[in-house]
Amino acid sequence: MKILKGDTVVVISGKYRGKIGKVLKSFPRERKVLVEGVNLIKKHLRPRREGEKGQIIEMPSPLDVSKVKLICPKCGKSTRVGYKIEEKRKFRICKKCGAKI
Repeated sequence: MKILKGDTVVVISGKYRGKIGKVLKSFPRERKVLVEGVNLIKKHLRPRREGEKGQIIEMPSPLDVSKVKLICPKCGKSTRVGYKIEEKRKFRICKKCGAKI
């Protein structure tokens, strides 16, 4: 999977199209990513102790990796990801400006 934890991405389709967020977690086996502030769901929590109130919290839900596009830290544009091998190490590169990601 080409998008990793800590990357800044933009959503390219769906309800949250155009929103920019940071990847909080990636799930390579399911091909999904958890993006900050995107694909929010409401979860109802029960009161745990006596006298405590129940609450509704909003939390992000995983999003398919095909719905997000990486934003290059150098040029600031949404881009595809390529790979380059130098000195027996593999690097991700921006397809638009050629910078290492």
